[in-house]
Amino acid sequence: MDSQLLTLGVDIGSNYIKAVMMKYSEQPKILETQCEKIRKRDPGQVAEDMVQQILTNHDLNYENISYLATTGEGDLLKRKRGHFYGMTTHAKGAHYLIPEAKSVVDLGALYVRAIKISNDARVEDYKMTGQCASGSGQFIENISRYLGLSIEEVGDISLTSENPEVSSGICAVLAETDVINMVSRGISTANIIKGIHISIANRIIKLMTSLKAESPIALTGGMALNKGMIQALSEQLKETGKKFEIQTHPMAIYAGAIGAALWGGYRFIKINEKLEMKV
Repeated sequence: MDSQLLTLGVDIGSNYIKAVMMKYSEQPKILETQCEKIRKRDPGQVAEDMVQQILTNHDLNYENISYLATTGEGDLLKRKRGHFYGMTTHAKGAHYLIPEAKSVVDLGALYVRAIKISNDARVEDYKMTGQCASGSGQFIENISRYLGLSIEEVGDISLTSENPEVSSGICAVLAETDVINMVSRGISTANIIKGIHISIANRIIKLMTSLKAESPIALTGGMALNKGMIQALSEQLKETGKKFEIQTHPMAIYAGAIGAALWGGYRFIKINEKLEMKV
């Protein structure tokens, strides 16, 4: 295997774009990561700029990259060589970050996906929430904005809650109405946020139960870095008596991009093996 085989993985989400450059080998190594909030800009252009910045940082040209792979809404990136479905990239990325994981829960902006994976990080089965459910990262961001918080503050504030108020709404519209009513009743911000985390945690547990997820379960996506979300999930697991073992990683938000870079390297090698056989 070429020790200088470089791959780039780009995960274009609804709120953030994540990019990872890797040296693909028997033991793949991450060389650089970047994460950028889209902020009403053209996602394709933001992704292009991120890719160019990574290349510049390493004094490389596009031609030095063996495979540029995308996932999520990555079709927007014109210079990609291949595109991979989100569940396959999160499975691969989670396995890279937490090799012992047998299942993955992708805590995305629009939905949550619970995925069973094989020993070589291939998707065996999955369950996912609908986009209208109030169990997503986007819902938390919308509520935090309404409450005058930045998304970065939400986790720590949730940890200070003493009497959480759990929303009864299933869809996002009804849940947002619940939150407005809570504010009018004087419920504290911490108790509202913790209640939302509990509500989402219960949906995650139902999803894992429906899938019959096997432990350890790796959490990926932006919400996997939310301290309040992790605490609420751990507490609800204890309260419901579920024996799921969850693990997260500081680079959990990059799992999709990592998986894209890894699958890109794998595909590059397979393509070249076929070409060599034809010669």
